[in-house]
Amino acid sequence: MIALWVFIGGGLGSLARFGISIGLQNFKPQNFPVATLVANFLSCLIIALAVGLFAEKIQSNEFKAFLIMGFCGGFSTFSTFSNESIELIKSGNYTIAIANVIISILLCFAVIFYLGMIKK
Repeated sequence: MIALWVFIGGGLGSLARFGISIGLQNFKPQNFPVATLVANFLSCLIIALAVGLFAEKIQSNEFKAFLIMGFCGGFSTFSTFSNESIELIKSGNYTIAIANVIISILLCFAVIFYLGMIKK
């Protein structure tokens, strides 16, 4: 049954990721992949809140699987982040590529570290 919840969450997360891509498709300052950064940050924020602030309130293993493995797994996109970074390098946009990697990793790690550590 948990696999079904992961499947449903993954589909909804993928649709949410698609929505962000469509909504931000014309917003690429200096070719910076904003939609991927936003999706990955929000996914990390959701995970951080689930394991930090709301850990005691989220008791259902099914809901955890739905939210963390399913929704956030479908919503976040390390493969797209990696591909966009490589494409920036290949096109000579080294500064944007390095900024993308540094900002993405620091921002996502920081939100999970900070919020995920609350109440632990």
